Amino acid sequence: VDGRLEKVYVREGDRVSRGQVLAILEQADTDANLLSAKGSFLDAQTSLRKAETDLQRYEKLYATGAVSQQVVDDYRFARDNAAAKLEAARGSLRAMESKSEGTVLTAPADGIIAKRYYQEGYYAKAGTPIFAVADISMLKTTIHIPEGQIAGVHVGNEASITLPAYPGKKLIGKITRIAPVADLPAHTFAAEVSVDNSEGLLAGVYANVTLTASPKADVLTIPVQAIVMRDDQQTVFVVDDKGVVQRRVLNVGYTNDKLAEIVSGLDEKDTIVIEGHNKLREGSKIDLKKAGK
Repeated sequence: VDGRLEKVYVREGDRVSRGQVLAILEQADTDANLLSAKGSFLDAQTSLRKAETDLQRYEKLYATGAVSQQVVDDYRFARDNAAAKLEAARGSLRAMESKSEGTVLTAPADGIIAKRYYQEGYYAKAGTPIFAVADISMLKTTIHIPEGQIAGVHVGNEASITLPAYPGKKLIGKITRIAPVADLPAHTFAAEVSVDNSEGLLAGVYANVTLTASPKADVLTIPVQAIVMRDDQQTVFVVDDKGVVQRRVLNVGYTNDKLAEIVSGLDEKDTIVIEGHNKLREGSKIDLKKAGK
């Protein structure tokens, strides 16, 4: 409801529980309107009781022939009219009770006051946010898993989490959701890692997440810098015996900051270009005698 903030009981950073009173709006007008609505409701109840008593009395008189049917019908209509007025008064009372309850702002859930937008004395219009309450007991971070690694990752897998803001601090989280469709053009799958934040350290900080996927042996790898993106595809320049360069599309698996696993597209005997891609095009010829390892 509209109203002026009369009392504010919490500050940013305070822990609150569901139903706890956070603030109270000025109640003078709503209290007066509520009393008026209660009075109207009680008056309507009295009017209905009188109308029912009158109807019963005249129905008895009609049974003895003392009054006509018309008189009884008039009192029956009066009773029905009083009943309708009582229902209208009941609705008005409920509406005013709801408005009165709206002057007391309570926490919708357990959490921490993340933001207090206004101080005491501010006139708040209906629908204006006064507080932001955040439940940070369990937080999530999103990581992006390359398609070559997704087969080794499942919901429920543990993840090791380190925080640059807290050197030496290590936490264990769990993967709680993996996107069913890859993001393009990177061909990665977004995964949510949930972690317990009962210590209250994590909200809003950067996190490094390490997953242990399925181990592989005898894997063909190339330096990451050898990979060149073209039309959303990962490619590499391959050099034949005559020094002619051809572009080759790769199927890349696991990747870290130094090496990339090659699932298909290369043979271990192939010679590739790892530097100077910006000087090459399809069919370029290079001097193999001056090439590096």
